Amino acid sequence: MRYLNYLMTLAAALILTQGTITAQQKTEPHRPQLHFTPKKGWMNDPNGMVFFNGKYHLFFQHNPNATVWGPMHWGHATTTDLVHWNEQPIALYPDSLGTIFSGSAVIDVNNTAGFGKNAMVAIYTNHSHEGEKAGTDKFQNQSIAYSLDEGKSWTKYKGNPVLRNPGIRDFRDPKVSWYAPGKKWIMTLATLDHITFYSSPDLKSWKEESRFGKTLGAHGGVWECPDLVSFNDNGKPVWVLIVNLNPGGPNGGSATQYFTGSFNGNAFTPYDTTTKWLDYGPDEYAGITWSNTGNRKLFLGWMSNWQYANVVPTKNWRSAMTLPRELGIKKINGRYMVVSTLAKEVASVTRPLKTHSSVQVNGHYEVVRASGDADGLFRLDLGELPLTDFSIAFTNTKDEEVTVGFDKTANQFYIDRTRSGATDFEKGFAKRHVAPRLATGNSINLTLAGDAASLELFADNGVTVMTSIFFPSEPLSGITIKAPGSLQIKKLKYSTLIPNPQKR
Repeated sequence: MRYLNYLMTLAAALILTQGTITAQQKTEPHRPQLHFTPKKGWMNDPNGMVFFNGKYHLFFQHNPNATVWGPMHWGHATTTDLVHWNEQPIALYPDSLGTIFSGSAVIDVNNTAGFGKNAMVAIYTNHSHEGEKAGTDKFQNQSIAYSLDEGKSWTKYKGNPVLRNPGIRDFRDPKVSWYAPGKKWIMTLATLDHITFYSSPDLKSWKEESRFGKTLGAHGGVWECPDLVSFNDNGKPVWVLIVNLNPGGPNGGSATQYFTGSFNGNAFTPYDTTTKWLDYGPDEYAGITWSNTGNRKLFLGWMSNWQYANVVPTKNWRSAMTLPRELGIKKINGRYMVVSTLAKEVASVTRPLKTHSSVQVNGHYEVVRASGDADGLFRLDLGELPLTDFSIAFTNTKDEEVTVGFDKTANQFYIDRTRSGATDFEKGFAKRHVAPRLATGNSINLTLAGDAASLELFADNGVTVMTSIFFPSEPLSGITIKAPGSLQIKKLKYSTLIPNPQKR
């Protein structure tokens, strides 16, 4: 007899707000209820994420006129609690310098730029498609814009671009943060297949400080959307450099790698040269953190992959963001690792429904029977699982299935979407994706969050993370746990979502 002692939470069937959404959008196939999606059009990278006066701002790469990648704008959405989103008017439109590629935003508390105290300043890449067609390598440059009304309206700086391209084809995605010891702004910029650090006293004049990564990390494709984040380990600053890569991820296509090390205001020095991945699944990319959140390091990624992002079978809109995650660090086998857990706000929108104790599992246990009438939104927490083979099947009445599990012999977690519904839109979509178990110890804990057409897996308190999207013909509403032998579940708890009082 093996014993499982875990808490299982199922949050399903009730709908959360995403601002004012039409009746048609409520019933659109595959549109998530909890993850942010644009009301219409195309979305990719999260941009300009900043917290100010109780409100989280999310800007994003947006083509408002089509559901495929196209002329990039900065879309805009806000939330006060990271789970209820309100889409705002477009923030930044293309101009004579080009379309608006990825970047970041800061609150200029000390008015270093002269736009005004607490001005919200966006730092972004202008991409000139005309320059690209002309064959020049100087078609990407860095520009700034500012807002004095908390992101409602924007003024582009007359002196743009503030950082001109030295002749590098890929010169983009500035992530800017304030480096207090040096009283200067640091820009972390993706340049070809490495990172270049710049500094500025005023967000307008920039000088190169150093370069990193030419011979380190994964180099299967271009480096994009970097981020430099500081953590505190018992008084010791530990810096994490996040670098998104496309292609070349651990399961093919787009992915997010990271490095741990030190930063002195000039250069980043890694503690080790091991290639590490923030998310091993196929569908988390371009992830960065919110600025101005103090000690909380909140992360959000684009929930897709460039291998098939333009052809996934959704209508009116394409792509969602991941659920917000909180990042931390943990030392495993002498090396610092980044851990990712669901932001606590996600749990705050659930309430207990019923509880069972001492549930016997003989080979399999049906947690929820597939009914075909749920919207596919759930959260499932399992704690202190023994190191043994197990799987969790998410099913519907159409015999479609996504399976999550652990392979003890291979010491791997996996998500299998080969029978998940529509898969023929791209030849490599229907696969079983794997991730190594990085934690040590004789037990596993697992958190799973699903929302209509996605699954996010957090294993061992977030040491191993996987994100996967899928497109069933009806929501996956059944859950069955399978394991060899007989299992004793000491506690099984269901929760449901708290109804949202806001108007949809």
